[in-house]
Amino acid sequence: MPWDHLTEADIARIQQLCDAATPGPWKAYVEDRDHESGSSFIQTGGADIELSGASIADYDFIANARQDVPRLVREVRYLRDALAKAMGQ
Repeated sequence: MPWDHLTEADIARIQQLCDAATPGPWKAYVEDRDHESGSSFIQTGGADIELSGASIADYDFIANARQDVPRLVREVRYLRDALAKAMGQ
């Protein structure tokens, strides 16, 4: 799979999506794993999200993405800044 480099515009768009989403933290509550009855859902601090046909891994991925994606954006920006400084730019 070829590597598609992220442009600054890509990173800004990802940051905008994060900023527009319901603030975190989000948490997946999966029936029979986290609670005894009711449906599985993602708690967002706003309205809960229920997914049809999603696996436990899907619930966990979506819930954790709310916290993880902003951290990854900050890390990319930090590393790009460090690289630019190291290269004298």
